[in-house]
Amino acid sequence: MNDKEETMSDQDFTDIGRRDTERHLLVAVDGSENSKRAVMYLADFFGDDKDVFITILSIIPEPSEDYFATDKKRNEWLADQEAAMNSTLAEYKEILLGAGFQENQIELRLVIRQCESIGDAILEEQAKLRCCIVVVGRRGLSHNEEFIFGSTSNKILHHATNCAVMVVE
Repeated sequence: MNDKEETMSDQDFTDIGRRDTERHLLVAVDGSENSKRAVMYLADFFGDDKDVFITILSIIPEPSEDYFATDKKRNEWLADQEAAMNSTLAEYKEILLGAGFQENQIELRLVIRQCESIGDAILEEQAKLRCCIVVVGRRGLSHNEEFIFGSTSNKILHHATNCAVMVVE
């Protein structure tokens, strides 16, 4: 083995930041049964792996300023959405803990933001976190519904870069 090969090998296995990035999974959830199935899939598949880190992400699209009659109504709606999703995130975390994950392997992330596309928002979070795999549940839209409304999983599948994508049905 020459010096160049040894350097590449050492670099591949000693770059801790790179190794952590390669074991960091992002599961994007919305409270649906398909999201729960995605979390359960990760629990089954990676539950015994102590080197895997999972971020459970939920994005609540912030409504436009004129969507509600008053700021009070808007803020109440946002608070209700946030409370409901925090409860769901806690439930999903319990699923992972029950499968053998440790507290330090799981991060819950709730983002409230304006976004034209949930898929784009998920991909932006993936890029920030540098996760190696994005996992989403598929809603099960028909081809016509998918054409009209768009599909978050389809968008992620076709536009993700620097990561793998798992779509759980």
